[in-house]
Amino acid sequence: MRFKDVFSIIGPAMVGPSSSHTAGAARIGRAARQVLGEPAREAEVTFFGSFAATYQGHGTDRAIAGGLLNFATDDSRLPDSIELAAEAGMEISFGQGTGLFPHPNTVRLHLVGAQTGTELTLTGISIGGGNIEIVDIDGFGVKLTGMYPTVLIHHMDYLGVLASVTDVMRKGQFNIGHMSLDRKNRSGAALTVLELDEAATPGLLHELRALSAVKSVKVVDLNESAQEQKGKDNTP
Repeated sequence: MRFKDVFSIIGPAMVGPSSSHTAGAARIGRAARQVLGEPAREAEVTFFGSFAATYQGHGTDRAIAGGLLNFATDDSRLPDSIELAAEAGMEISFGQGTGLFPHPNTVRLHLVGAQTGTELTLTGISIGGGNIEIVDIDGFGVKLTGMYPTVLIHHMDYLGVLASVTDVMRKGQFNIGHMSLDRKNRSGAALTVLELDEAATPGLLHELRALSAVKSVKVVDLNESAQEQKGKDNTP
């Protein structure tokens, strides 16, 4: 029998009231902010299932807004995050979605970057105890838990690209804990998500970006402070 540790049940240090509806939502919002790689000027947030039914009472809307501001789950500013987002110039809207969704606690975010106008659509689920899974990024099916430092590599689906990526990891002595990959079509655009045992270094990111088939490299690290993450924003 497999047992869960107590922290996966009661959730992380957080501003409440709910590890699933508040802490998990904040982590989804923060993951989306880091994938975007810059502050958002527009955010369209669509809740599904239980999230849709209770998001105002459980503060899920404020948690998402706080995450989009790169707030951690225990940031004391979370209760005021919607107002702070407006002050920061973010136009944020909340709605309720219908149709099929992967989990009762599902949220889809459509973001527009404040600096480059980059658009991002991301779907995340809160699976309990503050734990999350990002399951879709711009139409790519992925699995990103946010439990470990994560590197997202947009690249072309060419022969040998993955071998080149893993060779860079080997030379840098970075161990891959989990990998997921999806592609639009053969020889088309692809997204590889690598969860690592340790945080990616600037040197590793430079080596990955130098690969000819790689279009962009982003980092998601929900264990970093907002200040630490700030230095990795707007990376190509």
